[in-house]
Amino acid sequence: MLADACTTGRRLTRDELEDRRREGERAAAAGVRLRLLIRAHLAAAHETQTQSPPSVAAHMFAVVERAVDAFVEGYERAQSNAVRQEEAARREFIDDLLYGRSDLGKLAERAARFGLRLSQAHAVAVAEGREPYGDGYPVARGIEEAVLARFGNRHILVATKEGRLVCVASGDQPEVLTYFAKRAYAATDGGRVGIGRPHPGPGGVVHSYEEALGALELAGRMALDGPVLHAVDLLVYPVLGRDRQAMEDLVESTLGPLRQARGGPGPLLDTLHAYFDTGCVATEAARLLSLSVRALTYRLQRIHTLTRHDPADPRHRYTLQTAAIGARLIGWPAGSSG
Repeated sequence: MLADACTTGRRLTRDELEDRRREGERAAAAGVRLRLLIRAHLAAAHETQTQSPPSVAAHMFAVVERAVDAFVEGYERAQSNAVRQEEAARREFIDDLLYGRSDLGKLAERAARFGLRLSQAHAVAVAEGREPYGDGYPVARGIEEAVLARFGNRHILVATKEGRLVCVASGDQPEVLTYFAKRAYAATDGGRVGIGRPHPGPGGVVHSYEEALGALELAGRMALDGPVLHAVDLLVYPVLGRDRQAMEDLVESTLGPLRQARGGPGPLLDTLHAYFDTGCVATEAARLLSLSVRALTYRLQRIHTLTRHDPADPRHRYTLQTAAIGARLIGWPAGSSG
């Protein structure tokens, strides 16, 4: 083709350029390195040049430029298509993995392609930031690159899901999720990470993922401190909330009288939360609420008067604290049925 174009002085036809693009696509599909292919084109140009008079050199290089440009266009197009297909397959796998919507046997087979061995136990960490994560976002890409650079090929999967960043790692490698949580917190300047417990088998990933999501949701409702929340440390809360009707009865019977307070139950309920969150240390609770110790003491006495439960008395403290936790769990008073 090159020799004919040089002999006649013509340009490459549309069909010839399209043929170059198709050859580029075939080369990309075959996995041939582009550098070697460019070298082959230049070698063909050099051979043609040696067999042609010097007067056609300028025309020949113009023809070579268009031929190589069409070839590379086809090569890059094939690579882009392959990347999109790989991303689509990865996204579909992640959806099936985290929602358990696929046959578990087939899911395990597909997992090997992405570096996971679902016969082992896995744990999942879920990070959420002030802004949603998305595929290709610099923050998400930077965290993924940092984790993979630190731990290499250790059967780790990092992906985005519904605006959050998810990390799946072997259950016997907690240091991976710890490092992921550290990077995610630093990158989002105040984000939060929930970490589920390790569970075996393909369904174990779904279970751990749901625990991590539950830890994040619970942290929001319970105003839990700390950037990293381990589901194993929060198991008491689902137990308390398992019988919602019983919890509502406890909250209403114990804290319902606080509605009689001036300004409603909110300030006194906040006082209970602060008092218990600080280990029943009045000075710390007062500082947390920006109150004087005298004002805090007055509030505690008011709670005692209204509820007939003394926050400072160990015999009453457990009932009050359980009711205060329950109030957060069910969103009392706004979320109660009483």
